[in-house]
Amino acid sequence: MGKKLITVQVNGRNVEKAVEPRTLLIHFLREDCQLTGAHIGCETSHCGACTVDIDGQSVKSCTHLAVQCEGADVRTVEGLAEAGVLHAVQEGFYKEHGLQCGFCTPGMLMRAYRFLQENPNPSEDEIRFGMSGNLCRCTGYQNIIKAVQYAAAKLQQTQKVPA
Repeated sequence: MGKKLITVQVNGRNVEKAVEPRTLLIHFLREDCQLTGAHIGCETSHCGACTVDIDGQSVKSCTHLAVQCEGADVRTVEGLAEAGVLHAVQEGFYKEHGLQCGFCTPGMLMRAYRFLQENPNPSEDEIRFGMSGNLCRCTGYQNIIKAVQYAAAKLQQTQKVPA
């Protein structure tokens, strides 16, 4: 079977590329788009290191085909910061020491980004449940929870309109 031409919006930029129908999204992003933030971890969708945002949903890109993204809006960890300013979740992970080795961090950041859009004022238990599809072998999760709480508070502050 030959290559299929797909057009995808990646981090606000249109990308048109011919891909093999069996090409996984993680490989399309890393090899064709040169966006290496999302990591290849388990290749079974269990760890979440490859998490990206597609049309407003967290998706594990190691089990999602690139051709399934035809016409989609894909955001990777490289697309979180705007104009050199860290997104609140990135700032939270930095300020609250939400990482150690950093391997899981891009996926954690992308899941936290989407989770806080789904639930802008989560409890600690809701954060734990909302982030449970992303695994970390190093941190013990407590600082990840603090990082998401930090980001939630910051996002709530920036969304308030002055009187």
